Amino acid sequence: MTKAIALLSGGLDSILAVRLILDQGIEVEAVNFASVFGTFASNSGSRMEAKVAAERLGVELTVFNYSKDLMELIRQPRYGYGKNMNPCIDCRVFTFKKAREYMRQRGASFLITGEVLGERPMSQRRDSMRIIERDSGSDGLLLRPLSAKLLPPTVAEEEGLVDREKLLSIQGRSRKPQIALARELGIDYYPSPAGGCLLTDPGFARRMRDLMEHDPNFTLNDVRLLKVGRHFRLSNTAKAIVGRNEKENKKLDSLAVEGDLIFKVLGFTGPLTLVRGNLKDHLSELPASITAWYGKAKNEIEVDVSYIEHPTGKTGVARVSPLERERLKGLMI
Repeated sequence: MTKAIALLSGGLDSILAVRLILDQGIEVEAVNFASVFGTFASNSGSRMEAKVAAERLGVELTVFNYSKDLMELIRQPRYGYGKNMNPCIDCRVFTFKKAREYMRQRGASFLITGEVLGERPMSQRRDSMRIIERDSGSDGLLLRPLSAKLLPPTVAEEEGLVDREKLLSIQGRSRKPQIALARELGIDYYPSPAGGCLLTDPGFARRMRDLMEHDPNFTLNDVRLLKVGRHFRLSNTAKAIVGRNEKENKKLDSLAVEGDLIFKVLGFTGPLTLVRGNLKDHLSELPASITAWYGKAKNEIEVDVSYIEHPTGKTGVARVSPLERERLKGLMI
């Protein structure tokens, strides 16, 4: 029996692509590539959407976490960035190459993706698609069922493994054709199109750019920290992150590493502030003043702010005034 490997994000396009191939009597196995840059609090969001889709489609799913590999791609992408910090072409080359290797291991004949010609401005142009196929070693192996009739026939079509006449010619950014097809096929288990990659988000991209500029040797923990709280650049060597709610306070506390300082206002309800980097003496009161501005102490003349060093437990207290709003804005990343 003919077998294909599908790159399944769990979104509507990838679900439809799998369904079109399943309906031709072809066995499909799915892979999902999850990373810290997914638009979820953790990688589990991306995995869960793909898991739900795979279960409803009746296909086996394997998840690969490629966070560390993607971090390396971000540092110096061969094909540059999109509108923000998204190295979409390099990212797809990497994931499609891995999918092709997995395809060989599983004895499959070709790959499936839910890509739609012209849907995404960087990676789904005709020329970009060609580059991705070439550089990932997927020439002739990569079938895009939703736009197949607008693209050259793949090996699977030429050899009669797939009936090209049953494939589609969707293009552009409108999702109306996909939604109509989903309704026709009885598919109602797809998420809203809001998900995606944080590197395309302008706010997250600013934080990522700031991190790369000030700490080129950033770690996975540093990236996870970008997804939490309000961020402030204190100096070239130090930054502060202020929690916005109790959940983020706990997250900041859990992400603390050796040398980090945790600030909290004494006697008032308010946030935790995590400071990372080399906090020089003349800046020691700045994160305390930032912490004091948020929460119930913002209208006080002076308050006491405690700090504790991770993991030594060394503590101290600074008496400060809440930072002025304009200065606060100037420090925010």
